[in-house]
Amino acid sequence: MGPSRSAPLDQTWPAVGSRLRYTVRLGPWSANGVTTVRHQESGKELELEASFKQLGTARIFLQLRPWGEDETLVICDEHPLHGPGSILHNAASEAMLQLRHRGMLARLARLVEQGPVGQDHTGARHA
Repeated sequence: MGPSRSAPLDQTWPAVGSRLRYTVRLGPWSANGVTTVRHQESGKELELEASFKQLGTARIFLQLRPWGEDETLVICDEHPLHGPGSILHNAASEAMLQLRHRGMLARLARLVEQGPVGQDHTGARHA
């Protein structure tokens, strides 16, 4: 469903040019990749280039749009750029990406709804 672990490589994350290292695991197999911020507009857009040696590179674009009075619509678009991933990109691989994005966006929604550590969804602080 995506990275099992990630950590910024640069203290300026998520500034343009900053990088994030991630690990992908599949059973006993694991490999590392690096994602670089290519564009960001705070609170609105984040464009990343993910580099994974075995599969090449991909562009990942996240956009936030207001939805109703107090909701946010998150749009996620991912396309392979170079390497085997771009050659093998087809309707089946696109369907797999959509499934992966649904899982990722569901996890993101849970994190956002939890609020900052020590705070519940109502905004009340907890000791």
